[in-house]
Amino acid sequence: MNINTSNEKASSKPKMLWQLFISMFTLSAFTFGGGFVIVSLMKKKFVEELKWFDEDEMLDITAISQSSPGPIPINASVIIGYRMAGVLGSIIGIIGTTLPPMIIISIVAIFYKQFCANKTIAIALQVMRAGVAAVIFDVVLNLAKNVCKTKKVLYIGLMIISFIAVWFFDISAMLIIFTCLIIGIINALTDTIKAKHLKSDTTKRGAK
Repeated sequence: MNINTSNEKASSKPKMLWQLFISMFTLSAFTFGGGFVIVSLMKKKFVEELKWFDEDEMLDITAISQSSPGPIPINASVIIGYRMAGVLGSIIGIIGTTLPPMIIISIVAIFYKQFCANKTIAIALQVMRAGVAAVIFDVVLNLAKNVCKTKKVLYIGLMIISFIAVWFFDISAMLIIFTCLIIGIINALTDTIKAKHLKSDTTKRGAK
């Protein structure tokens, strides 16, 4: 029984790694407009289609990927890969994510002058920006909805204040992310302390 279960896990792992590679490769190959675009596509792929994560976990992955140094797609592929298959999964995820840009940019670099002089390509890239803007707007709406679903005043308030700080006062996004991180840590520690006090009070009442 145990041998069969272990054999099934061993046989399913290569399939899962292949699925991870193909998913990352495809998402990276057809994503234009920056890291925020791929976030929406990752959500549809890994949450809705493959059901590897739930929406809350994907939101956490997005937040960590955005706040960590480096490109968002690479950071996300490391976390998703590690979550599914450890270090090997992270390596597979990184390879799948980095291969398409390397191939495409290499081709563009070789024919750079031809691309710059081609008016058709220039127009196509300008039109593509409209689609990219729509996808990014969709990502923002989904993230905002997930924050509002928590029904926590602190989270919703931080979201609104952060938007005002960026839009109206042009404050650095990194400063805002770091500030929210500090507030989040303090909030988590406060909740932990409250939970411990509540547990100790309950234990004392039960002893009486």
